[in-house]
Amino acid sequence: MAVKKTPAKPARPAGKKTTGRTAAKTRGTTAPARASPNTPPLLSGGNPQIAKGYGDAPVQAYIAAMPGWKSAVGHRLDALIERTVPGVHKAVKWNSPLYGIEGNGWFLGVHCYVRYIKLAFFRGAALRPLPPVASKTPHTRYFHLHEDDELDEAQLADWIRQASRLPGERM
Repeated sequence: MAVKKTPAKPARPAGKKTTGRTAAKTRGTTAPARASPNTPPLLSGGNPQIAKGYGDAPVQAYIAAMPGWKSAVGHRLDALIERTVPGVHKAVKWNSPLYGIEGNGWFLGVHCYVRYIKLAFFRGAALRPLPPVASKTPHTRYFHLHEDDELDEAQLADWIRQASRLPGERM
């Protein structure tokens, strides 16, 4: 029985790098632009790509990389959370800042989208009043912040305070 051999692929010219993607996979897409070589890239939905890390530094890197108006709102939210929950623990996981209580899990996550910032209260179904946006999971509720929204710091602080006292999410 004869084995049919396929011709070998031609060698890549010296110095030419591959991206590992085929033209069919990348056709019609553009990579998000970076403001500078030191700025983290934005993922397709507008969320900064920040490496996993624990503590304040990765959260501050995320906030600094939030595009446009979102960065100023991110600083305000972070300060509000720190004032409302002294000693809050912070991390960035899955390109999103998380806030929690040591030994009790995470109570809040933040994620950027093109048109808004999403606050995820992991036990939001227990908050009063309920954050307005439902989730596919029964315990989680969301609050969306848009560019022209007025930040109701009193309501957000109340939700943050309530959420910090509930059992957190283990991630």
